[in-house]
Amino acid sequence: MTTQIATERNRWIALLVLCTGMLMIVLDATVVNVALPSIQDDLGFSQSSLAWVVNAYLITFGGLLLLAGRLGDLISRRGMFLSGLVVFTLASLACGLAQTQAMLVGARFIQGVGGAMTSAVVLGMIFTMFPEPREQAKAMGVFSFVASGGGSVGLIAGGVLTDAISWHWIFFVNIPIGIVTAIAARQYVAADRGEGFGKGADILGALLSTGALMLLVFTIVKPAAEDGWGATMTLACVTGAVLLGIAFVAREASAANPLIPLRIFRSKTIAAANAIQALLVAGMFGTFFMGSLYLQRILHYSPLQIGLAFLPLTLVMGIVSLRYSEGLIMRFGPRRTLVPGMSLVLLGLLLFARTPVDGTYLADIFPTMLLIGLGFAITGPSLVTLAMSGADPQEAGLASGLINTTTQVGGALGLAVLATLAATRTQHLHDAGQSVTSALNGGYHLGYLIAAGLTFGALVIAAVVLRERGEEAVAMSRDAACAEAA
Repeated sequence: MTTQIATERNRWIALLVLCTGMLMIVLDATVVNVALPSIQDDLGFSQSSLAWVVNAYLITFGGLLLLAGRLGDLISRRGMFLSGLVVFTLASLACGLAQTQAMLVGARFIQGVGGAMTSAVVLGMIFTMFPEPREQAKAMGVFSFVASGGGSVGLIAGGVLTDAISWHWIFFVNIPIGIVTAIAARQYVAADRGEGFGKGADILGALLSTGALMLLVFTIVKPAAEDGWGATMTLACVTGAVLLGIAFVAREASAANPLIPLRIFRSKTIAAANAIQALLVAGMFGTFFMGSLYLQRILHYSPLQIGLAFLPLTLVMGIVSLRYSEGLIMRFGPRRTLVPGMSLVLLGLLLFARTPVDGTYLADIFPTMLLIGLGFAITGPSLVTLAMSGADPQEAGLASGLINTTTQVGGALGLAVLATLAATRTQHLHDAGQSVTSALNGGYHLGYLIAAGLTFGALVIAAVVLRERGEEAVAMSRDAACAEAA
C-alpha cells in the first residue's frame, strides 16, 4: 500500500514537473513582448529588424514541433523533454548575455528549437501517465491552465523584470527554472523507450514537413506582415510552402515508416479538435496582442499595469481549470462543455469590440477578462481531451506535437491576419479624418470582430462534426484502454 501511494504521488509530481517546463516555454512567448522597447533602445534595433527578436523564435518553434513529437515517439519522450530543457536553458543564457543584435537573434533561433523539443511531447506523456478518464480530465485541466493562462503571467513577469532590473533578466530567469525542472524530471518522470525506427527514419518526410512549416511561419511573420498578402514575395513563399506540403503528404502515403502516419487524420475527433484549436488560438492571440495595444496606446497603461490588467483572466482560468474542469468533463463530456465555453469566449470578444476611447477598466475591460478567462478555462481541457483521445498510445507524442503545432502556426497566422487588417482599417479611418486615437480603436474593433468570427466558425465545427455518438466512441475507447491497462 505504501509503495502504491508513493507511486501515485510521484505521478502527480511528474505532472507538475512537466507543466513547469511547459510554463517556462509559454512564458517566454509573451514575456519578450513587454521588453521589446527596452531591447530596441539597448541594442539599437530598427523597427523592422526588432520583429526578428520574436520571429526567430516562432520560425524554429512552429517548424519543429511535429518532428520533435514524432522523434519522441520513436526514441524517448522523456529524453526529448530533457534534451529540450538543456537546449532552451543554454539558449536563454546566451540571450541574456547578448550584447549585439546578431547574438540575440541567433540565440532566439536556438531557443525556439529547445522550446519545440520540450513542449512537443508533454501532452503525450501526460496522456500515457493518466489513462483513467477522471484523472486524465484533472491532469488536462492543470495542463490547459498552464498552456493558456501562462501567457498573461508572462505579461506581468515581463513588466516587473524589465521595470525593476533590465530586459536581460527575462532570459536569465529561465536558467534556474530549467535546471531545477531537469533535475526533477530525471527523478520523477519515468524513463521510457520509443517504438524504434523500425525500417528506418523518414528523413525525407522530416525535411519536407519541417521545411513547409518553417516556410509558412516565415511567410506569416516576414513578407506577409511587411509587404501584404498580395506581394510577389509573399505569394512565392506561400506557393513554396504549399508545394512542400503536397510533397510531404505524397511521401507519407508511400513511406514504409512515415513520420506522420496519415491514418491519424481519419479520426474526425482529432481533425475537428485541431481545426477548432487553430481558430480559437487566433482569437486568444488577438486578445493579448490588441488588448495590450488598446491598454497602452488608448488608455496609456504602463507595461506592469498591462500585465496586472490581465490578472483576472489568469485567476479565473486557474480556479476553474484546476478545480472544476474535471467535474464538468466527467459529468457532461468534453463536447457538451466545449460549446458553452466557446460561447463565453465569443461573447467576451464581442464586448471587446465595443470598448470606447475613454473606457474604464471596471466597466469595459474587467467583464471581458472574466468572460474570456472562464470560456477558455472550460474549453481548454475539453479540447485537449478530444485532440488526444483519438490517438493510439504509441502515437501520443505525434498527437501532442500536432495539437501544439496547430496552436503555434494557427496563432501566428491568425495574429498576422488580425494585425494586418486592423492596421489597414486604422489607416483608412485616419485618412477619412478621424483622430489617431479613434482610428486606432476602430482598427482594434475590427480585429476583435474577426476573432469573434473565427470563434463562431469553431462553434459550427464543434456542433456539426463532434456529434454525441462520436463522443460515445471516444468514451468506449478510453474504457477499453483502461481495462487493458488494468
